[in-house]
Amino acid sequence: MIEIFDNIRKLYRFNTPCNALADHIEFFSESSLEAMDRYIGTDQFTVTLFPSYTPTIWLNLGSSYLLKNGNAWQAVDERTDILLLRSEIVERRNLPTDNIFTVKFNPGGFETIFGISQTSIGSEIVLVENIIPAAFIKKLKGLGCFEDRKALFENFFLQKLEKNNKRDGFYLQCIKETVHAFAGVGLESAISELAKKLYISEKTLYRCFTKVVGTPPKNFQAITRARTALTNYVANPAHFYPCDHGYYDMSHFYKSVVKFTGQKLSQYYTAIQQR
Repeated sequence: MIEIFDNIRKLYRFNTPCNALADHIEFFSESSLEAMDRYIGTDQFTVTLFPSYTPTIWLNLGSSYLLKNGNAWQAVDERTDILLLRSEIVERRNLPTDNIFTVKFNPGGFETIFGISQTSIGSEIVLVENIIPAAFIKKLKGLGCFEDRKALFENFFLQKLEKNNKRDGFYLQCIKETVHAFAGVGLESAISELAKKLYISEKTLYRCFTKVVGTPPKNFQAITRARTALTNYVANPAHFYPCDHGYYDMSHFYKSVVKFTGQKLSQYYTAIQQR
């Protein structure tokens, strides 16, 4: 299953964070064993995720799996929990007994809560036990349902946020508004316009953003634009207009798809036609 082209979300339960964490965490999710049985059955399957620069925690509640973060495959056993930046294409090859609890952070949110720069994650696979006490993880995994796990994690994050939220509010506002601006149209002028709005130079905005997110604004902008445009294209190819997303023409859009997904759009035509 491939993100954007396939409805990966149907395999999981989702819940949004409380208001106090909404700026920092995008969502909590957990595999739905009922959905796994319905849509996957007894077959092995692979989930492919494209770059997003959103730190993501995967707690393993099920069986072992193989993970490809960039170029190399490695085994993740049933006792191992990991943290990824998702700065590269990620593939997870699962057994039908896959059961993952996910926390997906917004850009800058992980650093705000933990006081650890997401740039330190880079393209590595970080063990969650290096940042979250093993006793807490054991307690969380012992709970009986998704809702209880989510509630316990929220309390933990709120306590961390109270201790570690020392970052200047203006600094965070730069990141939040930049990410928000990239989600809209007219992306080519977003940086200069936003810098003027915040009364800072473009150079300062670039430095602030790159330090927090781990990639320059223009690269993050390109990823965001490709993700948004590709999602709209897959949903309705006949009514897709590249200029609506800041592309000169379809050729320009096709090139961005290759850079974003690592494949030509023609490789995904079957998946698009089946939607």
